[in-house]
Amino acid sequence: MRTIFISNNPTHAREEYAAKLTRLGVPTSVKDILTSSLVMVDFLKRRLPAGRLFVIGEEPLCAELRRAGFELTEQAHDVDAVIASFDRTFVYRKLQIAFDAIRGGARFFATNPDPYCPVPGGGEPDCAAIIAAIEACTETRVEAVVGKPSGYMIAAALNLMNLPAADCVMTGDRLDTDILMGQEAGMSTALTLTGATAEAELASSSIRPTYLLRHLGDLLPA
Repeated sequence: MRTIFISNNPTHAREEYAAKLTRLGVPTSVKDILTSSLVMVDFLKRRLPAGRLFVIGEEPLCAELRRAGFELTEQAHDVDAVIASFDRTFVYRKLQIAFDAIRGGARFFATNPDPYCPVPGGGEPDCAAIIAAIEACTETRVEAVVGKPSGYMIAAALNLMNLPAADCVMTGDRLDTDILMGQEAGMSTALTLTGATAEAELASSSIRPTYLLRHLGDLLPA
């Protein structure tokens, strides 16, 4: 069966994800990796093809946007759109530029809605924290968030697979992104308990996956 890997995390290039999966014993082509960075590129090409961007994000996202032909600038008066993302280099200066640009008429988009990124031993504040900071000071709501569970991401995934949603299973560790997106698209869903969601959280949630996986190996035939 065709398998693609979807990530909201824009801090790594698709080539890095493919190499890591291959190294872990899951041979994966770059063509089978879909990230919020790639979906953002497609989103902007359709809406601001010649847009000048101020990006609050890390180098892999910036590189993806540059490769697509977008100009990145820190001059607030030149900015057509502010792009918020997961950024572990976030500082006050970046918030000030975003503030000035949006107050000057720039549009406001984001890569993903995740509040935190789970890592061994805890988590790191993710894109939702950046969005909240910008919204608070500009009094402007983010116009679009392109990552899971958005329709932009699911449309990109279905286009990549060239399959109807009913023939797909969405597997992931987050109820409010992976499982919700699959359900809204009309897919079967499989929640794995190997990441962000614990069984107790599932018990209290209104989002109910089709399948529950205690181990990733449960995806494989017995």
